[in-house]
Amino acid sequence: MINNKALRDKYYPKDSGVYFFKDANNGILYIGKAKNLKNRINSYFSSIDDKAIDLVRHAVDIEYIITNNEIEALFLEAQLVKKHQPPYNRLLKSGNPFVYIFFSQDTIPTISIVRTKKKKGEYFGPFLTKKDALHLVSYLKNRFQLNICGKKIQSGCLQFHINICAGSCKPDFDLEFYLFRLQIARQLLQHEYKEALHYLESELVKSNLDLNFERSKHLVAYRHHLQAIVDTLTILKKTKFTNIKEPSIDKNISNVNLLSDLKIRLNLSRIPYRIDCFDISHMQSQSIVGSCVRFLDGKPDKKNFRHFMIKSLIIQNDYAALEEIVTRRYRKPEDYPDLIIIDGGKGQLNATKHLAGPAEIVSLAKREETIFFGNGNEPIILDIQKETDRLILQIRDYAHHFAVSYHRKKQKLTADS
Repeated sequence: MINNKALRDKYYPKDSGVYFFKDANNGILYIGKAKNLKNRINSYFSSIDDKAIDLVRHAVDIEYIITNNEIEALFLEAQLVKKHQPPYNRLLKSGNPFVYIFFSQDTIPTISIVRTKKKKGEYFGPFLTKKDALHLVSYLKNRFQLNICGKKIQSGCLQFHINICAGSCKPDFDLEFYLFRLQIARQLLQHEYKEALHYLESELVKSNLDLNFERSKHLVAYRHHLQAIVDTLTILKKTKFTNIKEPSIDKNISNVNLLSDLKIRLNLSRIPYRIDCFDISHMQSQSIVGSCVRFLDGKPDKKNFRHFMIKSLIIQNDYAALEEIVTRRYRKPEDYPDLIIIDGGKGQLNATKHLAGPAEIVSLAKREETIFFGNGNEPIILDIQKETDRLILQIRDYAHHFAVSYHRKKQKLTADS
């Protein structure tokens, strides 16, 4: 096992996301993605791979960005690797790891798979792998006779006669009908299924009125395939073949930058990705309740909000009440956040700082909005003009309103009983 105890013992969530190995100068050594950040990062410390061993030896910190899913993590990883060019990255260091379905603007437009958007035309994607895009393009080409063979044969090539080639090999190639079929494929890629069917039906009516029975025969076949294509694309949309939009990269990076600034503002030892805030609410010592709200990556993580009925007290004692709810909130080591904020002053902080475990702890007094530190640092007064300070106040206000709403609910139940 690689001996880097500080990094090995650091908290990592089980969410999907992107992680960064950093050196002593805060430079990025490596960027990776993970379905489960904790499992993936921990795997480096038991790896026997020379690259992984060397990477961990040079790393002094590991940071991460949580994403909504693994696909979002893949996009974010690619964007960040391309931007930062980390020395330990190889696979995604240059070029584009994704592919697009490309409709050219040639005299006879074609469909192809590309990795870059260099030419004028219409692009669909990005797709996660070339295989996924090829699967879809091949399906559309074969069903709608969109293959261009590039040959010149008076009677048409073999693939034309089995309804695969579009027929550009023939002198009497019907470009208009080819463009019509190409538009159907475009509409399907845009998930405009009803529009595609209406477009096809209109053309079939027109073809019948013109007594163009050969074209009508093909149109009936295309209509027959259309529902199957729609069903297929619906399945693809739910799985890996979907036409995925890139996530909001800038917003994720902005949140990490804000939390990095908060680390500096509060002189913390690590970036506070997970922040918990505790508050107590009561009315003349009655119905004493507590709350704990959690912010994850600078945003409310409501599934981890908690209410507490105070069990050990019948009279008001904010210190003892806070001590009780902090003790109840953290049953296991993995329950702890990076930073705990206590709504209160020095007294509330002193009552709870011994319960902070691996987390860092501060308190926020309402008078002059002063921050007191559990490590004995000098207090600071928050400045509403600073984004970091506004985030602290927002978290405190969330905890306060969450506690008050619960208190009112309990009082109402008591009054009704």
